[in-house]
Order: sequence, then C-alpha cells, then structure tokens
Amino acid sequence: MARQIDPATRDALLARVRFYRDLGLTEFYRRPEDPALLAQLAALPAVASDEPQRDSSQETPIPPRKPMQAPPEIASAIPPAERASALQIIRDEIGDCIRCPLHVGRNKLVFGDGNPAARLMFVGEGPGADEDAQGIPFVGRAGQLLNNMINAMGLKREEVYIANVVKCRPPGNRTPEPEEGATCSPFLFRQIDVVRPEVLVALGATAATYMLGSRQPLAGLRGRVHAVRGTKLIVTYHPAYLLRDPRQKKEAWADLQIAMRELGLKPPGRG
Repeated sequence: MARQIDPATRDALLARVRFYRDLGLTEFYRRPEDPALLAQLAALPAVASDEPQRDSSQETPIPPRKPMQAPPEIASAIPPAERASALQIIRDEIGDCIRCPLHVGRNKLVFGDGNPAARLMFVGEGPGADEDAQGIPFVGRAGQLLNNMINAMGLKREEVYIANVVKCRPPGNRTPEPEEGATCSPFLFRQIDVVRPEVLVALGATAATYMLGSRQPLAGLRGRVHAVRGTKLIVTYHPAYLLRDPRQKKEAWADLQIAMRELGLKPPGRG
C-alpha cells in the first residue's frame, strides 16, 4: 500500500530539497540528491488535511537566493606605491551600495583598514555595531583583542590590512546570508589582489568559507596552510568567539604561529 502524505507536507519536502540544491549546500545531505526520490515525492497520493489550503496564486513569489559565485580571476599585480589608489577605486565603485538587503539600516559602509602593501591580511565576517558607527573594521571589543593578537606577533595594526567578507553590518550581528556574501565577496577578492599579502588569516568559519569556496568544519581547516589567490591562507577563530570562549585563545595563538613562521616572524623579545 502506498504511503500517503498531505499536500502541505509534500510541497514542503520538495521545496526544502530544491532550496538547498539551489544554494549549492549539498553537504547538508548524507548522500547526493536522488532524482528518483524527487519524482517519488511528487507522485505520492494526497490526503485531506485539517488545515485550510492556501491559494498559491495569491501569494507573492519568494525571490531566489543568489548562490555562491566563482571568485573573479586574479588581477595583475599592482606596484606597492599604487595600491592605495587601486583600493580607493574599488571603494568608489562600491559607492553608496544598495546591491543586497544589508544596506537597509546601515550607518556606515566598512571597506577596509591598514597598510595597502601589507605582508599580512586579516579577513573577518562582517562589521559589528562599533564598526558600523565608525566605518572601520574591528574597532570594538573583538577589534581590541585582534590588536593584541597582532601585537603578540610582533607587528602593529598599521602594518597589516584588515577587511571583511561583507561591508555592511548584518542585523543583530547574524551570519551573512548566501545572497549577501555572494554579492559582496567579489570586492573582497579584489582587495586581496591589490594588497597581495604573503599570508591571509581567515577569522572564523564564514571568512574561510567564502575564501576557499566551500563549507567545511573549522576544526578541519585549522592547523595547516591553504592556497588562495596565489597566497597562503591560515584559518583561526574569530576574536568575537574567543571573547565568548577564552579557553580557545591558546589554539588561536598556535594558528597565528603558523602565519608567523610563513612570514619569518618571531614574538617580541625572542631575538
């Protein structure tokens, strides 16, 4: 006897499978999508439901989300003396951006900060409240901790470059939606191509996801060197996470020591 399913449940199952497929988030499944399963779901007989049926013709269609795009091709190298101007060109192109929903409620767009010819570049997820107010990345409590991390490496904040995947603050500091990250990340890639750092440090899983182009557990990304856009990428915890769980600071320091080895740096006072 064929299993029966009410129309609302059937439609929800189909919509969920197609939604994640359209986003490219196939890792949520234990096995690849089975076309026969979709056909079977669609063919299941419907049974009456106690819930009133909605007239779908009267509903406003939900716009499709923008999937993660392939990163742009690596741009030609720019002489160090011209990199500040090249970054300003990117900033001017972004303008008073309304390309994605994050512009709603934005106070200031947060582009980047630091040395345009830095050997080391940090990339975070997105601006928080303090960054949104000042227009500068990592200036709140997490930014103060990042400054301490930079100083522990024997560097000053002015010597590195700092940016985020998205340039506008997500509401409530939530993780950027795929549409938002896909819209803004090409500008980040262009920043990376201009700065040409020897080492990139991804602060958190979101930054690592967009720079590597795939979603993986943070634990599997830490502790090794990745190749991104012709440079070396190290993945570590976001400073905001370290504020919530200070026990992980030792692990984050181990990640930064990998970056230091790649740059030939030694902690201050160690000759």
